[in-house]
Amino acid sequence: MAENEDVSGDIARTGEAHAPHAKYERLIAKAKQVQKVVTVVAHPCDETSLRGATESAEAGIIVPILVGPAAKIKSVAQSFGLDISRFEIIDVPHSHAAAEKAVQLIREGKGELLMKGSLHTDELLQCVTSSATGLRTERRLSHVFIMDVPTYPETLLITDAAINIFPNLEAKRDIVQNAIDLFTQAGFGTPRVALLSAVETVTTKIPSTIDAAALCKMADRGQITGGILDGPLAFDNAIDPEAARIKGIRSEVAGRAQILVVPDLEAGNMLAKNLTFLARADAAGLVLGARVPIVLTSRADSVRTRMASCAAAVLYADTRRRIAAVTGG
Repeated sequence: MAENEDVSGDIARTGEAHAPHAKYERLIAKAKQVQKVVTVVAHPCDETSLRGATESAEAGIIVPILVGPAAKIKSVAQSFGLDISRFEIIDVPHSHAAAEKAVQLIREGKGELLMKGSLHTDELLQCVTSSATGLRTERRLSHVFIMDVPTYPETLLITDAAINIFPNLEAKRDIVQNAIDLFTQAGFGTPRVALLSAVETVTTKIPSTIDAAALCKMADRGQITGGILDGPLAFDNAIDPEAARIKGIRSEVAGRAQILVVPDLEAGNMLAKNLTFLARADAAGLVLGARVPIVLTSRADSVRTRMASCAAAVLYADTRRRIAAVTGG
């Protein structure tokens, strides 16, 4: 969005890229500058999920509505010294009821973000994707990891590593567009999008190279907008300028990618976890393509990661709100 600074570029220019958590801290700081967003939190019944919502609220990022068994939420808060006295709590008996009620509140316009608490992802997304009472749009749902990798100078988005197992070309178009929309509307600028495969040449022996080439042509024809696409690219020449140079690849994306589009969920999941456990990267996560952004975190995520997920979603929601105000949409 025009009004927001290029968060990723600022980090690269100021030399903070290699400081642990620097990109997340800047993202959270940026989110503090925009209007707080009412966030419906489904079943925040463990310390991490409740603390993530509480500290995001204390940081001035969100205004949470807590949906779940009230006695259990209050017990967790008391056990871990969390002050939830100023938050609205909607009492429901169990996690499935919490998911249903949270989605209902979003449908009624009572919140602009949906946040997963301590319930299974499938349980929440089943309610989100219900054809009758869910939050579906014409766009396919997809997940985006927002990675803070200490050894990489860019904020790195990886998609889709959590929802679409073996997406076809049409699904990949939505996956790419969802990630581009998040990148641009969260204030990162115009993204360089690498469509990953095992090789950088198009071959019928590896179907993902055909999809990558087709997606690039779809971008040329305006079927995908807002980003600069290139592919197929192997992982090394997508993120390493020297690897791209050695292979003789000349493009705006090669060696400098900001969004990595993986061929399937298995590849994406392994890539994100490799970066998390071997490069000590942080991995915030959002689901896009529904009526509102969904903060979809793992039960193992740190509070900082949950706050970064909230921050990205808040920036995205703030832009959507302002666009709607201008267009009347």
